[in-house]
Amino acid sequence: MSAANIMEATNSGVLKHLEPREVFRFFEVLTSIPRGSGNEEQIANWVVDFARSCGLEATKDDLHCVLVRKLGQGGLENAAPLILHGHLDMVCEKAEGVEFDFVNQPLSLIVDGDYISAAGTSLGADNGIGVSYILALLESKDIPHPPLEAVLTAMEEKGKVGAGQFDVGQLAGRRMIDFNWITDEEILAGCSGDVTFTVDVPGEFEPVPVDLGSARSLEVRGLNGGHCEFDIQFERANALQVLARAIHKLAGAYDLRIAAPFGGAQNSAIPADASAVIVFNDRDTNSIAVLIAELDVELKSEYQISDPAIRVELKTAERPDVAFSRAAGLRLMSIVRLIPQGVISWNLHVPGRVETSNNVGTVRLTPEGARVMSTVTSALTSRKHELIERVQALVALAGGGAVCELYGLDAPEFPYRPQSQLLATASEAYRDVLGKEPNVEVSQCSLELGMFSRRVPVADIISIGTELQALHSSAERVSYKSVERVWPLIKAVVSRLG
Repeated sequence: MSAANIMEATNSGVLKHLEPREVFRFFEVLTSIPRGSGNEEQIANWVVDFARSCGLEATKDDLHCVLVRKLGQGGLENAAPLILHGHLDMVCEKAEGVEFDFVNQPLSLIVDGDYISAAGTSLGADNGIGVSYILALLESKDIPHPPLEAVLTAMEEKGKVGAGQFDVGQLAGRRMIDFNWITDEEILAGCSGDVTFTVDVPGEFEPVPVDLGSARSLEVRGLNGGHCEFDIQFERANALQVLARAIHKLAGAYDLRIAAPFGGAQNSAIPADASAVIVFNDRDTNSIAVLIAELDVELKSEYQISDPAIRVELKTAERPDVAFSRAAGLRLMSIVRLIPQGVISWNLHVPGRVETSNNVGTVRLTPEGARVMSTVTSALTSRKHELIERVQALVALAGGGAVCELYGLDAPEFPYRPQSQLLATASEAYRDVLGKEPNVEVSQCSLELGMFSRRVPVADIISIGTELQALHSSAERVSYKSVERVWPLIKAVVSRLG
């Protein structure tokens, strides 16, 4: 379907009655096109087609990052260029029991009270709402603004891979507004950096011993999950580490093998579910069930505040012919269990903010064994690297050919700059439009701001946000009232950048 036809279809969409219509019509398009991290080609092509239909210059690179240029208008034609930034991809998470194909299916939108969500899945308001603001500015004919360079990156949620290879030499702008923030109560003026690493563990695959005749799927379910940065301080359970704990408990008492380890939606999301097939002797069936039931009671007590619905359970499973060797299976689970998870240190310069954290995000089966993917976030580059060195030492001790390597980009932090002219202009517009003083935030999260400040270099950056909740989870939602408040603010800010 062409860009024009898709836009026309939104006229009868779920969000057609919401204001600002010029923003929500784009958001409804974004939710209709699959755009999980690594699957951005279709949405990138649509954005390019749309921009060109508006007479704008638009290009796309090999990883499906998009650059759109628009001339200034409304008296700001000769102003310095302004970079607009957002990311095209989304985290694909679904609720327990929901069947959904994120590669082929459009999201199913729900409007409930003041919020928009998706039925049983993540919404992609991170960063779909931000991208929608940018597209609305690109389409506008009457909003005064300087020359615009809209950079829409790909694979932000998978280690900022797209931004890492984006050709910044194309950019003339030296000031940037990012729209990847989560509240309208503040203006973001500084953030942490992050780096993702993988641990590949050989499976030493072998036939399952004939005396191990029973198989069950050992599953961790019911967790809240959440964003690896905004929610990391809430002490939520990590489903992968709970799974590793359960398998170690079983392996200490019984001869067993594991197969098909799997868990987590993405490295940037706290894992809400995990599973593995365990194979064991028939005679141990009842005692294994008792042990898992006891562990389930322990976990409900431990996580009664942060994850009260946590459960560990055994379900029927087909007995595999091949599994990890006992040593390899325990090696994998040991690595998953021992990689530091959660808050590593608190920021002593900004009280109440996390300085360094880590999230063991996913485990996936590979032809050679299994891959663990984890993301470190920190306000200090040296702390990120020190933590990875600790993990590398752990992996070396584990042996068995396990290897720890960096994945994607080592994204630097973006330090707070009190004398920012862009911050001053945005704060003034915030007071005029919203009638109150904005909070200026220096966040524990990692955005792509530091990358642009180091590589372009962009000298002046802020981020403007919208009220988003439960990011990177199936409960994700956005306040449409917040979008209604923020859009006039955005228009006011860009119109003052002469």
